[in-house]
Amino acid sequence: MWVPRFSEHNQPMYLMVAQALEQDIARGVLVGGERLPTLKALAAALDVTPGTISRAYEEAQRRGLVVGEVGRGTFVSQRPAMRGDAPAAEGRLDLPSAQLDLSVIKPHGAVLESWLREALMRLAQSEDLTRSLDYAPEGGHPLHREAGAHWLRGALPEARWQQVVITAGAQHGLLVAMNGLTRSGDLILCEALCYPGIISLAHHSGRRLQGVAMDEQGILPEALRERCRQEKPALLVCVATCQNPTTAIMSEARRAEIAEIAREFDFLILDDDIYGFLAPTPLRPLASFAPERSVYLTSLSKSVAPALRIGYLHGPPETLSRLNAMVRSSVWMPSPLMAQLATQVIAEGLGTQLMAVQREEAAARQAIAAQVFQGLQVRSQPNSYHLWLTLPEPWSCDEFALLARANGVTLLSGSQFFAERSTSTRGVRIVLMSPTSRDELRFALTRLASMLASAEPRLYY
Repeated sequence: MWVPRFSEHNQPMYLMVAQALEQDIARGVLVGGERLPTLKALAAALDVTPGTISRAYEEAQRRGLVVGEVGRGTFVSQRPAMRGDAPAAEGRLDLPSAQLDLSVIKPHGAVLESWLREALMRLAQSEDLTRSLDYAPEGGHPLHREAGAHWLRGALPEARWQQVVITAGAQHGLLVAMNGLTRSGDLILCEALCYPGIISLAHHSGRRLQGVAMDEQGILPEALRERCRQEKPALLVCVATCQNPTTAIMSEARRAEIAEIAREFDFLILDDDIYGFLAPTPLRPLASFAPERSVYLTSLSKSVAPALRIGYLHGPPETLSRLNAMVRSSVWMPSPLMAQLATQVIAEGLGTQLMAVQREEAAARQAIAAQVFQGLQVRSQPNSYHLWLTLPEPWSCDEFALLARANGVTLLSGSQFFAERSTSTRGVRIVLMSPTSRDELRFALTRLASMLASAEPRLYY
């Protein structure tokens, strides 16, 4: 039976198997028409799941290396298409996208499919499935809320399930908190460069949004205090760890100072801690410095899987009725089926394992970026999913983003993150986790670095 041999383990397993297939075909180890091992047999030989081998064969078929025949198995193509071959004159050429997407912050997907496939199978066979097929009580089922509290206690040890409100992801959690805790016309403060979802929500709900000046730790306390002297804010939305887009991490001393300003000027804090698990050293959440006036928010979409659209809000008792009312008026209830899957993932420890895997992958990719962007002005964190690149003059962020797209790389211009139009920046946000492999990431980053090294922007007009 053919079993692949790997000289190094630097890619997801399914890609390594597909690569080994391609190499063995090129060397003549495998010949056209030869039958490959069954999914079950090869999975057992490599100590992986059959789903991983299925994905490897799908990738090999996409490359033209193998063909599958229903009821018979998978066979080496009679003339496998090797890399460098000229495309056929007729027929559909199935190529990957010409764009390398470095614009969406998400966990690396290669490790997720087989793990979550098995979790879904266990859910289907679980006695708890029945609970997930009916309407949920206000705030969510107590078991689901307790799982949420358990998840939060990694950062917020005092979390109580009675104070947890389940949301349909972090973006929905932002909507629930911003609309539930403020009124139309109220002033909401955030970082001067902030997550575009905050900007969109504020504008669509009739809230006024103002940005607060920042440094390498995020919001400047003196700038926040000055804003509060000029106007009375109702809410501060803050990403204190691995801030999006700048990757800033706020020190605990500054978190305490921000909390005191909130007490002094009597406003609420929405602590968006969706990237808290990526901190190189554990930090107390901003919400823990003023728990009586803070709502803490996180979700599983960045740490476990993008499709697991379950978020958790933890607020003071006096905010819960408003938060629950906003959940009802926006989606009635988050999916109990999804909440049950999230509960299972948390209870089995799978979420903790996936977080560790993602931190390790992010660190490896940050190391690649540091090497490729050596000599450029970059802000990042050891385990962050993204980085913030300040462009040398005379580049502007918009023209660089447009030129990068023309060269096959999609990223976000810093202008996408302006809380107010008066803000200016020469920065662009580059996400490292989307490319399928580290080699693909290196290729994309090298393209960007070569653009800066070899051309002036005026040459492209």
